[in-house]
Amino acid sequence: MNAISLPSSARWLWGLVAAVLAALVWWHAAILLPFVVSLILAYVLRPAVDALTARRCPRALAASLCLLGVVLAGVVVFVLLVPIVSQLAPMLRTQLPDLLVGWWLQIAPHLVQLGLPVPTSLNEVKAELMDLLHNHGAAWGATLWESLVVGGGNLMNLLGLALLIPMLAFYWLIDWERVMPPLRDLVPHRWHAAVSGFMDEADDLLGQYLRGQLWVMLILAAYYSVGLMLFGFDLALPIGVFTGLAVCIPYLGFGLGMVLALLAGVLQFTAAGDNLWVPLIGVAVVYGAGQLIESFFLTPRLVGERIGLHPLGVIFALMVFGQWLGLWGLLVALPCAALVTVLGRRLLQAYRQGAFFLTE
Repeated sequence: MNAISLPSSARWLWGLVAAVLAALVWWHAAILLPFVVSLILAYVLRPAVDALTARRCPRALAASLCLLGVVLAGVVVFVLLVPIVSQLAPMLRTQLPDLLVGWWLQIAPHLVQLGLPVPTSLNEVKAELMDLLHNHGAAWGATLWESLVVGGGNLMNLLGLALLIPMLAFYWLIDWERVMPPLRDLVPHRWHAAVSGFMDEADDLLGQYLRGQLWVMLILAAYYSVGLMLFGFDLALPIGVFTGLAVCIPYLGFGLGMVLALLAGVLQFTAAGDNLWVPLIGVAVVYGAGQLIESFFLTPRLVGERIGLHPLGVIFALMVFGQWLGLWGLLVALPCAALVTVLGRRLLQAYRQGAFFLTE
């Protein structure tokens, strides 16, 4: 590979252009986000659209069917949450205060032995609660109202993105073959081989990752559902399926599913007069074993080292993309990190071969 030499003035010019472009992207990240996410969605659905088009299905219809499948999958996840919320909400309203008071009355004697001045009777606990509400109720109410306003704005933004992203993805899909060739023509001819090689490797890597991740989600959905059923959880099926599908959001999906299972189990078993340790042990066994199965069997075998990231790199990528893009960043962190890994590996190889474009 021949080294590419650039004069110093050209280096400064290209560096300035890159800095300006990076600043523009950073300042307009909120505007560019739906376009980037829709492009990723179109990239994921493109093989299915191409397969339907090869069977003489009009491309617009094929794109619509694939996007409809994605929307239906989202509806399924939402429908899974309906029975969870509809059953847990009244149980929380009727049982949680008594549970909290009962737990507090069990913990308070131990705190008194440590010399802490805490209420130890039911009347004292109620008096403390009334005092807290009287002294801090206004401040808490203002904070809650502010949170609701901010949360409502975020909810409206999410609803807007939910409508905008599929529409943008539809246009990406139907015009993919028209949009991509002009973009490839922007690449200088002497870089065509390197860029084409990178794109082929990245395409293969992401394809393997997505297929493997889909299998992991389906297997874990079945596992968590069956595991919670064996311990007698009434909401085993919706919570188990939700947890399995939510593992596509690393750590956050698993944690949310475990919290829902723990809350549902505690409320269910305490209402029936059973021992509190039953749901605690059940959640610990099912979710602990599930995490081990995912980490040491499913992910190595079905996803494996295909994205080429060390666990420390995975955590770092999740933190960085989560800081940049919030929840969307957690969704795209690993695929984007995989692309960065491929790019870094190729740049390092070019540098070692003396073909780094900044060499004299």
